[in-house]
Amino acid sequence: MSETTTVTVPTGEDMQALGRRVAGLVRGGDVLLLSGPLGAGKTTFAQGFGAGLGIGEPIVSPTFTIARELDGRFPDGTPAHLVHVDAYRLGGASYAPGQDAVGRLLDELESLGLDEELEDPGEHTVVLMEWGEQMATALAPERLEIRIERPLEAACAVDEDGELTGDGDRIVRFVPVGARWASFAL
Repeated sequence: MSETTTVTVPTGEDMQALGRRVAGLVRGGDVLLLSGPLGAGKTTFAQGFGAGLGIGEPIVSPTFTIARELDGRFPDGTPAHLVHVDAYRLGGASYAPGQDAVGRLLDELESLGLDEELEDPGEHTVVLMEWGEQMATALAPERLEIRIERPLEAACAVDEDGELTGDGDRIVRFVPVGARWASFAL
């Protein structure tokens, strides 16, 4: 496994810029796993990532739709198809006898028609999955894990009027997994 890269991101604009930068490094077939607590900046990163792929539609959290599919272009001009998945609501507590958590998640993805696209993205498809830690190894042996942490003091950042703000340092760790990401560098 390649080395983890760690970046400190102070503002929402910087998080979007980081997403755009990472979008410039991806290619068809890539899977990126985005994790972090609520309010960490996952959707903000995804917005920058979508902008980096030339997607004109707004990027919003697909929490209630589970997945959104959007079209844009890779930096070289070839078509890009982004599958933005939010696995937060997947993997409920009702298991079949003997079924494990990953098996349950794969069954849910299959019922949504997402299993094949996530296991083997097409040559123009990039998968950006939020909250998918529990299924990452089962779905994508080669992936870029992007882990966002928001220290408590940043989560409680206030502006000059004493109002909570979305700014404050986030620690973003890029963990490359597999040969595809062996030479990952920002």
